[in-house]
Amino acid sequence: MKPTVFRSTLAFSAIVLALTGCLQEGGAISPSHAANGSAAPAAAPATAPAAGRYGLPDFSALVEQVGPAVVNISVTQKVGRSGATSGEDAFAGDPFYDFLRRFGVPVPGMPGNGGGRMPEQIQQGVGSGFIVSPDGYVLTNAHVVDGASEVTVKLTDKRDFKAKVVGVDKRTDVALLKIDAAGLPFVRTGDAERTKVGEWVIAMGSPFGFENTVTAGIISAKARRLPDENYVPFIQTDVAINPGNSGGPLFNLAGEVIGINSQIYSRSGGFMGISFAIPIDVAMKVKDQLQKYGKVSRGRLGVAIQGLDAELAQNFGLDKPVGALVASVENGSPAEKAGLAPGDVVLGVNGQKVDNSADLPRIIGEQKPGSVVRLSIWRDRKARDINVTLGEQAGEKLAAMGGAERKSESASGKLGLTGRALTAQEASRLGVPGGVVVEGLSGPAAKSGLQPGDVIIGVNNQPITGIEQFRKLLDAAGNRFALLIQRGGSRIFLPVRIG
Repeated sequence: MKPTVFRSTLAFSAIVLALTGCLQEGGAISPSHAANGSAAPAAAPATAPAAGRYGLPDFSALVEQVGPAVVNISVTQKVGRSGATSGEDAFAGDPFYDFLRRFGVPVPGMPGNGGGRMPEQIQQGVGSGFIVSPDGYVLTNAHVVDGASEVTVKLTDKRDFKAKVVGVDKRTDVALLKIDAAGLPFVRTGDAERTKVGEWVIAMGSPFGFENTVTAGIISAKARRLPDENYVPFIQTDVAINPGNSGGPLFNLAGEVIGINSQIYSRSGGFMGISFAIPIDVAMKVKDQLQKYGKVSRGRLGVAIQGLDAELAQNFGLDKPVGALVASVENGSPAEKAGLAPGDVVLGVNGQKVDNSADLPRIIGEQKPGSVVRLSIWRDRKARDINVTLGEQAGEKLAAMGGAERKSESASGKLGLTGRALTAQEASRLGVPGGVVVEGLSGPAAKSGLQPGDVIIGVNNQPITGIEQFRKLLDAAGNRFALLIQRGGSRIFLPVRIG
């Protein structure tokens, strides 16, 4: 089974809660004794943990100080059956349907038990959060409160409050809640950028509903990029995170929150030593917008980008592989209006360096729509600056290629591929003057990573207009060059070396 990134919310159906209650009552689980909550802010600087037995750190003083600002979050969702009636479809996705049917337990609405419409069900979930201001603002994960009809925040002093969801931002998985209270303990925020790999951190939350649970570990890596996550450079840790920890704080040894625990990487769905936290600086920027506007607005450039490796950097005349390589520019976008072009490498925004391609979406997204930013770019082996007036972010998609008459021919002997020229209709759909559809591969072409169905639309920075012109561009490029290709809805550069 492939490893999967899981968001660690804990959700229960009514029957799960009943079974869990029975297990706790009959087992050896003792009642927990929550720490007494304090009305004073949990914001005084913490001292480093004293060395405990065998030279290991003792986190007890730190936990006593910051614990009152960590909260348990309970959510209630009304789950309807969307008009489903008697039959298997009415129970699709229900983890207890097969169990109950196998043991002959009659449930109204099940096939063979009288039919009828399945009534709306109540589903409950558990997550974690932390208080960021004494007047009752609480940060958690967006997926903790997603679709909730009721949210309850419980403090360590056993008080609980109905919470209002001020706003959510699914792109960063951050949500802001508000409870009607004052004089609450609250956390201090740290600087996630200054954290170091290998330093101790602790997490607090409610894994599997066990409130006020503390786990410890170290930072395993920084700026981790996860699939389909363009805006969050995650902090990776080996701190034990499980369902119910979602939205809880990750503390450094100074008692400062440096992240929000969000996801785990697992083959089984349980903790396996890899967990991810949203850096607190990312979360606080989202929090400020949610608190002020109720939503998050992000700047938009209108480009598709890719990273550079050493070979691509050499092809474009860069000393080292830094920056974000522009693979395509959307028609009518702010980038096109400013003159940005495929093959440009964005090295900085307003003086802030773009060391990695994944830095660019985050930096641009943090800018206000309508603002003017200065991009430092690398073009034709020279550095230059251009100004761009940003739009407001929206999804970017390209139309799929349609079928057309096909006529294969050898596109290049030295490259080792066969293909056909794009038809005028296909070129129009892609917004290019021409290109070559890859149909057969051998030699350098096969080694480069090209795939049948790819559309080659450029050699280095030169667009392709047809087969013959493509051959000429390859002959002039020598033995090292980059091909710009269209693959599905994305454009990327592939480095190619002959010989």
